[in-house]
Amino acid sequence: MPQTLSDHINAFAGYLQFEKRYSKHTIIAYTTDLEEFSAFVTKMFDAPPLNEITYQIVRSWLAGLMDNQITPRSINRKISTLKSFFKYQIKMGRLGENPMFKVVAPKVSKRLPSFINEQDIGHLNETLSHATEDWKSLNAKMLIELFYGTGMRLSELLQLKTSQVDFSRRQVKVLGKGNKERIIPLGKPLLESIAGYTELKKKQYEQLPEELLITEKGKKMYPKYAYLLVRKYLSTIPTLDKKSPHVLRHSFATHLMNNGAEIKAVKDLLGHASLAATQVYTHNSIEKLKDAYKKAHPKA
Repeated sequence: MPQTLSDHINAFAGYLQFEKRYSKHTIIAYTTDLEEFSAFVTKMFDAPPLNEITYQIVRSWLAGLMDNQITPRSINRKISTLKSFFKYQIKMGRLGENPMFKVVAPKVSKRLPSFINEQDIGHLNETLSHATEDWKSLNAKMLIELFYGTGMRLSELLQLKTSQVDFSRRQVKVLGKGNKERIIPLGKPLLESIAGYTELKKKQYEQLPEELLITEKGKKMYPKYAYLLVRKYLSTIPTLDKKSPHVLRHSFATHLMNNGAEIKAVKDLLGHASLAATQVYTHNSIEKLKDAYKKAHPKA
């Protein structure tokens, strides 16, 4: 019995999990895109075998998505998913040609990342310093200090183990996308905050998870908990449009670039696979230069 597209999707998901070691969240995103494509192919083309899926079929699916007002950014993600899927099928010898070779991704308008002004970081720290010393306030302080002090992603921070913090070398080892490790230096104030937080955990709880950050119940911190806590404190900054933890990662990178850090160094600290992903932060630096020129130059 010939394998269905669903069978190939399941095998691909296994490849992403066990060979590529992608995160659960990424695998779900890939499989959701592929299952949507499979449902379309089944309904519109009577479930053709893998080697009969052409670029015309892919284009017709993408055209339908555009008609349904799906954003170019989302469509590009689905194109990327299909490219990876068909590339894997070629690698496994199930296909001789990639049907994505004539599929062109729609253009996406460049969107500068939201970030916190440097003076507002000071106001945020002041707000946190006046917060009551309950566990939620302590967690908010640690989350914001770690996000802004290291530029880590939410998933990286929540899986960060206490043992990954090296106090003697003043650095932390981070496990990023694709299981790639990177080292991020830590400033003295942040190290002191981590040390104080760790000691308090040991005094208050007998059994602790390996992860650095915990909830007030002594359990491993989870994404929604961290997201809502950070959002609560970022809401105190009236000039900020977005209030997610990722804004602190953007602020970390932007402030480094604005203060003269080399783009390659910022790339390595963020764990980006290529410089292209990091270059967006140079736009913010250029905007700062333009603003300084307008304020200082007599002919501006």
